[in-house]
Amino acid sequence: MNAFALLRALALTVVSTFALLGADPAPAPTATPKVEPAVPDAVTHHSIRLGGKVLAYTARAGTIALHDDSGALTARMFYVAYTADRADLRRRPVTFFYNGGPGSSTIWLHMASFSPVRVVTPNGVGTGPPPFALVDNADTLLDKSDLVFVDAPNTGFSRVLGAGQPKDFMGVDQDARAFRQFIERYDTTFDRWNSPKFLFGESYGTTRDCVLAHMLQDAGTQLNGVVLLSSILNFGLGGSQVAGGDYAFVGYLPTMAATAWYHHKAPAAGNRSLDAFLSDVERFAGGEYRHALAQGADLDRAEFDRVVSALHGYTGLSEAYLRASNLRVPYDRFLKELLRGGDRIAGRYDGRFTTYALDGTGDDPEWDPSDVAINGVVIGSFNRYIRESLHYYSDAQYRPTAYGGQLGARWDMHHEGENPPANVAPDLAMTMEQNPALRVFSANGRYDFATPYYSTVYTLTHLNLPSALQRHLTFGFYESGHMVYLNPQSRARFKADLNRWYDEATRGR
Repeated sequence: MNAFALLRALALTVVSTFALLGADPAPAPTATPKVEPAVPDAVTHHSIRLGGKVLAYTARAGTIALHDDSGALTARMFYVAYTADRADLRRRPVTFFYNGGPGSSTIWLHMASFSPVRVVTPNGVGTGPPPFALVDNADTLLDKSDLVFVDAPNTGFSRVLGAGQPKDFMGVDQDARAFRQFIERYDTTFDRWNSPKFLFGESYGTTRDCVLAHMLQDAGTQLNGVVLLSSILNFGLGGSQVAGGDYAFVGYLPTMAATAWYHHKAPAAGNRSLDAFLSDVERFAGGEYRHALAQGADLDRAEFDRVVSALHGYTGLSEAYLRASNLRVPYDRFLKELLRGGDRIAGRYDGRFTTYALDGTGDDPEWDPSDVAINGVVIGSFNRYIRESLHYYSDAQYRPTAYGGQLGARWDMHHEGENPPANVAPDLAMTMEQNPALRVFSANGRYDFATPYYSTVYTLTHLNLPSALQRHLTFGFYESGHMVYLNPQSRARFKADLNRWYDEATRGR
């Protein structure tokens, strides 16, 4: 008999004895899980030249402990905060950044977007092997806000421990509750309760944005703004043709057309700019194409032929292929078919990226070239930077992503008791109604197949908001992919757009 079985047998014996005596047994003592001490926070001082001025700032790499209702330790969440020196905290905004997954750390936003440093990557192609370059980031948001990059539980250096269980954190609502507690504890620890506050989520991080903003609002933490970068809010519309039905094909068509335009495969594009070309595609997608798909088997042959011709002009796919697909081409097949003659496949996260196709006759890409193109430079540079520049030393392995066994539980996609697919757009709408001053910025890459921009537009223009509140929602569209910041020109445009938006969101504060 193993030790666990022996203890269980003894416990049953005690219970039986008390039952015979007619008394209630005393509760069995629970063992307190052994928890290693936290790695000390690392605090370093730096400066960066922005707009001809030197901005001095402090970087703090550390963890914040989470507790359950009984006060027991359940997790430590890792973060890196960049704060301007000698700032008035009553007026100085603070922005909380996080990537998505679910199951992703925030290494991508941290190392490639708006922190004071960024990795150097070429535009639209893979970076290649080390050595890598890390430079001061002229596009940093530090001139507008303090920046806090946070890793979700079980990703990065964040860990579930003590009385915590993976299932307590791995779900739509569970995850948002963890981030709410993190932000509340951060505000308390660093006296930021009266600072203007912003959330900045990417991908699944936009799902978190909506739920978290609503939870914070309910708990008395009012936000100034929310940034949605590459959104997935209604899982019934995007991300899967199975979940989205015919509308998913409508949502993906403009992204297919943009990618065909980029690779010079769209006959209908001519010499037009991308924006001018996509205006036509979007009208067709939301009009004739959507109407044709809705008719199903009742679609007449003449209209079928017109739609085939239009799809060929917009996507570059052959009319024979479009007919065989019954007007419905899953995006992963498009990524393989678009460049098939050149033995290349296009990227899911960013259709500009390509790589060789090993299986020349297959229907689906073997991997995502836009994903693998930057993994090495981001992960390698972070692991060097966190130790050599920020002086944070941990024996734990930094988890860029944590799926399956590392998460320790399947992700629970139920939201507020409703069955999947989750739809968190109503959370955002309710938060905007309860906080009429809240501003929302939706940033979208034209070449993003992970979260197609046209589906995001549909979601955010169907929140059923009063017109006065709908005007508080700003869109930005960029010639880039899921990680808009990987295109240097788009990153600079995005930063300029955010400058104006932050000013609006904090005006009079």
